[in-house]
Amino acid sequence: MDFSQAIPTFVITLREGVEAALVVGIVLACLSKANRSELNRWVYGGVAAGIAGSVLIGIFLGLTLNQVQYAAPALKSVVKPFLGVTFGSVAIVMLSWMLIWMTQQARSMKSNVEGSLQDALADSEGASISIFSLVCIAVLREGFETVLFLFSTLAQAPQQSAAGVLGAIAGLLGAFAIGVALFKFGVKINLKLFFQTMGVFLLLIVAGLVVSVFKNLDAAFTAISMLNQPDIDLCISRQSCILGPLLWDTSATLPDKQFPGILLKTLLGYRDHIYLLQLITYFAFLIGVGGRYFRSLNLISQQGSPSATPKPQS
Repeated sequence: MDFSQAIPTFVITLREGVEAALVVGIVLACLSKANRSELNRWVYGGVAAGIAGSVLIGIFLGLTLNQVQYAAPALKSVVKPFLGVTFGSVAIVMLSWMLIWMTQQARSMKSNVEGSLQDALADSEGASISIFSLVCIAVLREGFETVLFLFSTLAQAPQQSAAGVLGAIAGLLGAFAIGVALFKFGVKINLKLFFQTMGVFLLLIVAGLVVSVFKNLDAAFTAISMLNQPDIDLCISRQSCILGPLLWDTSATLPDKQFPGILLKTLLGYRDHIYLLQLITYFAFLIGVGGRYFRSLNLISQQGSPSATPKPQS
């Protein structure tokens, strides 16, 4: 098993899991402060429901993926890369949006969660359901993004499914450990530095996903052009179908399927074959989304540091 393939899912699951753990920890701390610890079971129920919902979404996507691939065997060469394009594109949009949105919301997350919780507690009859829904949605949102990324990578390399799942499990365990350390034992962690570091890694990982999406798109166009229909030719280049000329070939000196090339591929989006359109879109993503992300970080720094982590439960 190639464990380097587990790194992206580990990074993403760890980051998304810590975000969910913060929400859960804030809710538990507020309930303890309000002497409403009897509602804790609804918090844990929301966590369980959110995880179960994420797993069910993964199962549904997996069954759909298999059905689509085998429904039309003759078109498998076209369907498989198009699935990679679809899952990859959705994952890029969702993860990029969440990276920027969460950065902008970081300073007010604690007050927002506390405000929602106070509204829930004010309704004595529906407090349990409101708390359950608040936690479930928070966990399900983070889980859904992780599932999307996982399937975008599996659509490209199904043989690495075990490594991807292992990375996701390790990320969940890491997020759980950080949550317990913060809210149960009062361990001091620089969350601002943690999220900024994870954000940079996530930005580079998603940029590599952009490169893969265009590779799949090129494979799909090539497959369509080879369907023995002379009137269908979507290719515009000899070296590739739609990606333009080959800029470099480092497969002999630094292959991306062997260490250390595979580590660079996993974390930085490196490829031993890169084409013009892939390079353009890679840097366009880093400049566009990355520039927006770092502007958000600068804005938060100018406004002041994020709210302090709530005190651990007694």
